[in-house]
Amino acid sequence: MSKTNLKLMLASVLVAGAFGGIALGAALATASSGLTTTIIAGPTPLGEVDIKSASEINEVKIKTKGVSDVYVVHNTLVPGRHTGWHSHPGPSIISVVSGHATEYRDDDPDGVVHLAGTAFVDDGGDHAHIVVNEGDTDLVLVAFQILPLGAPRRIDRAAP
Repeated sequence: MSKTNLKLMLASVLVAGAFGGIALGAALATASSGLTTTIIAGPTPLGEVDIKSASEINEVKIKTKGVSDVYVVHNTLVPGRHTGWHSHPGPSIISVVSGHATEYRDDDPDGVVHLAGTAFVDDGGDHAHIVVNEGDTDLVLVAFQILPLGAPRRIDRAAP
């Protein structure tokens, strides 16, 4: 076998292996169950932001660099179902409109319950999380997300 044929065969094996790895990663991802997602707005480009606001009861700072995509997302999760393990490439502020959300993170095995009328933050990045509706009514969440321009809004992940 010539060096050229050997190199072509090796390149073919490497390409096939890469595609196989991608397919395996997709196969290991946990799909959502009982989740309905509606994108209310987005992706909407947002330029750089550097704001500070203060009152007697709170202080807010938001700073971005470069252009981001902003989303507003409405999620409904039926009782006993889940979002599937996933991550986001940027932060989300999530309002619990109705029901109660139990959030599990791959870096913290104990779930945290978020009740209707409260909000919580997912800082995005490398950790994965899943939200489960462990109640007996629909869980409704509205999320505001700031993500890198052109990035996927959600990245499905394998269960830890």
